[in-house]
Amino acid sequence: MYHKINCLLTIALTGLLAACGAKGDRTGYEYSPQMYHSVPYDGLTQITDQDAGKLISNREDGKGEFYNSNPNNPHEMNMRQPPANTVSRNQYGLLPINIHKDSFDLAAQVLKSPLPDNEEVLAQGKELYERFCIHCHGSTGMGDGLVGEVYLGVTTYNSAAVKDKAEGHIYHVITHGKGRMLSHASQLSPMERWKIVRYVQTLQKQ
Repeated sequence: MYHKINCLLTIALTGLLAACGAKGDRTGYEYSPQMYHSVPYDGLTQITDQDAGKLISNREDGKGEFYNSNPNNPHEMNMRQPPANTVSRNQYGLLPINIHKDSFDLAAQVLKSPLPDNEEVLAQGKELYERFCIHCHGSTGMGDGLVGEVYLGVTTYNSAAVKDKAEGHIYHVITHGKGRMLSHASQLSPMERWKIVRYVQTLQKQ
């Protein structure tokens, strides 16, 4: 008797599991299988291994669940180089900046301030510096702000390691942070950062 019950339960369980599979026009009993198993050509990822995730895949093409390279583009690229003059610029005519957060040397070479070198920009940069930077770096950039006095080691702007840093380097540090200094990109717009850069450059010379 128990043997028959076990056999019936095994058959029922097998049938239930088989019914959950999706193939062709039959979606099975999985909720939104097209959402779970779609093939998104995400421009920010490039998985070229066709067996990646094969153990959990139910794709009809037999490839792995995580394979997402685009076979319709050269080298199966997901992101293509945009045509010339089609990338939007901001109001100052600048292209979007896409430099890795750790590439300080590259930033120093390619990033140039779009702002004029005049007293108005310098005054605005000083005002922003006193609002966002003075608490650590101090009024003269010597690292002796109220926070800098507690957390020692804030770099002075006129030190040998910093006094010759280019404007692109300073902008990149404000944008992404460095060491114990965190990013200020969420508090300061790109133009505000460039204004602070202009004022910091005056402190480098002291």
